[in-house]
Amino acid sequence: MISELANNIFNQAIVDYHQFNEIDHPINNPYDKESLMHLFYTKNWIDTVQWHMEDVVRNPEIAPEEGLNWKRRIDAQNQIRTDMVEFIDSYFLNEYKAVKPIDDAKVNTESPAWALDRLSILALKIYHMQEEAERETASPEHRALCQHKLDILLAQRTDLSNSIDELLADIESGKKYMKVYKQMKMYNDPSLNPVLYNKA
Repeated sequence: MISELANNIFNQAIVDYHQFNEIDHPINNPYDKESLMHLFYTKNWIDTVQWHMEDVVRNPEIAPEEGLNWKRRIDAQNQIRTDMVEFIDSYFLNEYKAVKPIDDAKVNTESPAWALDRLSILALKIYHMQEEAERETASPEHRALCQHKLDILLAQRTDLSNSIDELLADIESGKKYMKVYKQMKMYNDPSLNPVLYNKA
C-alpha cells in the first residue's frame, strides 16, 4: 500500500532530520532519484525544515528584521513544498496514464499528492506530540493532554491512510480520475502581485 510506504519514509526522514536538528543541514536522501521513495523522503524533509522554521519565527523575542527574514524563507520554502506536491502528482499522472476511466468516473476533491501532503504534515504532528506526551520536564496534566491529542492524531493517520489507498485504487480501476490544478500562487509572482508590479 502506498500509504504504508509513505508513512514509513516520512517517519524515517523525520528521525534523520532530528539526528542533527538543524534547519540548514543538507538532505542525504538514501533512495534512488527516479523512485517514488525518493520523492516521499524529499517531500517530508521539506516539510520538516519548514516546521522548524515556523517554530523559530514564533519566538516572541525575535528581532523584527530577523523575523521578516525568516518569514521570507518560509514563503520560499512553502513554494518549494507546493512544487514538490505537484511533482509527485505528475508521478501519479504518469503512473495511471493508460487507465481509461469508466463512463461515470468522478474526480476526487483533492489529488493524491495533496492528500499525501497532509499525511506528511500529520507525521510531523505525531512525532512532536509524542515528544510532548513523553517530556519528563512537563507536568502530568500536560503529558496526559498531549497523549489524548496523540491518540486522535494516530486515528486520523489511519483514516487518512485508508482514504489515500482507496483513492489510488479507484484511480487505478477507472472509478475516479485525476484532474490536477496547478496552485497558481499569485503573491510570489512579480507580474501578479500588485505590491510588486507597482514598484517596477
